[in-house]
Amino acid sequence: MDTVTYPNQKVIDFLQKRVIPLQLLSNAEPYVSDYGVKWTPNLLIIDAEGKVYHRAVGFIAPVDFIPWLLLGMGKAFFEKDLFKEALECFETLITEYSYSGSAPEAVFLRGVAQYKSTHQVDGLKNAYRVLQEQYPGSDWAKRAYPYWLLP
Repeated sequence: MDTVTYPNQKVIDFLQKRVIPLQLLSNAEPYVSDYGVKWTPNLLIIDAEGKVYHRAVGFIAPVDFIPWLLLGMGKAFFEKDLFKEALECFETLITEYSYSGSAPEAVFLRGVAQYKSTHQVDGLKNAYRVLQEQYPGSDWAKRAYPYWLLP
């Protein structure tokens, strides 16, 4: 990560504008124990209270890192019922990084966030449709199947 991903200018710009990055040594106790770090790199999206919302173990290329961050940020906002902010993260990811491995989950969560914020099933049904059209083999397309059956 230090040699390839973090020095990437797009990654630098995103980190400086959108997150507070913190890098710890692999033996930094109590964090290693508290967060169950067994291997590095171990990337976490956490809030000020230390709650983990998103995790990855292993290298993430620059092209996938920003979408991964957006997904984690969206999940954090979603969990805090900040649906407008979550939807902004998911929309950015889906629009600008539709090729990424994070996109199918963002489509799924966008549908759920739309439902949670409006109580209209259209967002859930649209999530299923988009997942079937653009990411048909993904686990997220399979998980969204029941949405198609909603009235």
